[in-house]
Amino acid sequence: MEIYFFILCAAAYLWAVFMNALTQTHIFQLNSYHPVRQLKWIGTNLGSVASNIYAVAFAAVALYIGRISGVSFSVGNVIQILFVGAFVMFALSDIPKKKAKKPLVFTARVKRLLFTYMVLHLLIVAGAAVLYILLERSSWHFASLFLGYTAAPLLLLLSNGINAPAEAAVRRHYVRDAKGILQDCPDLKVIGITGSYGKTSMKYFLTTLLRQKYNVLMTPESYNTPMGVVKTVREQLRGYHEIFVCEMGAKKTGEIRELCDIVKPQLGIITSIGPQHLESFKSMENIVNTKYELADAVGGKVFLNTDNELIAARLPDGCIRYGTGENTDYRAQVVSVSRKGTAFTVTYPDGGCHAFQTILIGAHNVVNLCGAVAMADFLGVPPEDIRQGLRRIQPVPHRMQLLEKGPALIIDDAFNSNPSGCKAALEAMALFSEYKILVTPGMVELGEQEEALNETFGTQAAGVCDFVIAVGQRRAGPILAGLAKAGYPKEQTYVAKDLADAMQKAYSIETARKKVILLENDLPDNY
Repeated sequence: MEIYFFILCAAAYLWAVFMNALTQTHIFQLNSYHPVRQLKWIGTNLGSVASNIYAVAFAAVALYIGRISGVSFSVGNVIQILFVGAFVMFALSDIPKKKAKKPLVFTARVKRLLFTYMVLHLLIVAGAAVLYILLERSSWHFASLFLGYTAAPLLLLLSNGINAPAEAAVRRHYVRDAKGILQDCPDLKVIGITGSYGKTSMKYFLTTLLRQKYNVLMTPESYNTPMGVVKTVREQLRGYHEIFVCEMGAKKTGEIRELCDIVKPQLGIITSIGPQHLESFKSMENIVNTKYELADAVGGKVFLNTDNELIAARLPDGCIRYGTGENTDYRAQVVSVSRKGTAFTVTYPDGGCHAFQTILIGAHNVVNLCGAVAMADFLGVPPEDIRQGLRRIQPVPHRMQLLEKGPALIIDDAFNSNPSGCKAALEAMALFSEYKILVTPGMVELGEQEEALNETFGTQAAGVCDFVIAVGQRRAGPILAGLAKAGYPKEQTYVAKDLADAMQKAYSIETARKKVILLENDLPDNY
């Protein structure tokens, strides 16, 4: 009879650790497979791995009962049934309660990681079987399974370490393959785009304008890591492509240089520099130096947004400046802003002034469009073709995207908020006459400055918004503190438990005016 209990328990154990692996691997993927970030996530989100703690407590209690009872047949079977039930409960607890914002992608790397992880747990089951044979009247074989479940998050990291040499070899193979493909396209012009923020919007804007004249490939979505870029080259680059627009992201020094070594850009754009990912970069100096790795790679043939103070302070020889200031090569000026979009002009280096129209709103969008216009003009796209391209540009999803939602106008700016972007979004909302509601969980990945910058954001919101809804207790404090500092009425604030609660509150607010709701940031699943 007991052998069947053990087999059932082992099966329940393997199910539980596999379900736990799916949860942990999802977070690991969101953390860019970075072990230190994963360990930090585990340390700051113990509630999400609480079942592991319960496992230890349950094992201890079960062993104690077994010891004081001498594990009679009846008590022993009760303990075994409890062990099986506990593993089933743990497995069920790891079934997602809601749809992930960015689901786990079952890449080849993820499959290899899960394979190694499950092999380790099969070894634990084998060890438990040995204990079962050697210590037949003991519960230690069940306890060993519980300890294995408790260590599951760490065993995932161990699996990653075991796979590291093979992953490095696979990575080198893919990179060599991508470089070979690029070398077989000698006439291809590669444009690198980087920045603390604005690079994805710039990529979409520029690609739309360049397609008026050229066959253009761009990195899709947020494929801005080395392997994301390599995947794009290997799977999508064709001989007929004339330009490759490559978004380049980074969370530490040297990552832009690595990307440049792969794709060898001839031209570059730096959209902005600010305290994005300051937690991993450690200092603003590191962020500046990393972004300028692109300028070094293109030999100074780089387009720079000189509205950004950190960029304006570091202008290499041969650079091309764009922005709204006077000391620029391409200067943008906003003519008018309405619900239908923005009219603006761009003055070219030859003195010519060209009028353009876009359905986008926000001064920061005009600056990015100016950079795209500058690069398109540099590559020979006529002003009329640029004008037509600008009319075709649609809002990038979740980046100042205007959406009509019943009785309210939504400004969806939910993707990766930062101090500059938050300020720009508030400035754009200030142009509307409607009742203004801000919904935000605040900003993250800002290191030691996170609390102060969120407080500043709250102070800025006080001067624009009629009502402020902070999402989540963990980060509401600094935003509310900033509002209070500006003398904002407490009755015009609300702390929501999640986005659904926030939107329900926003729609329930009674006002004679139509509402405009700014969604500023939507934290990813690992926050």
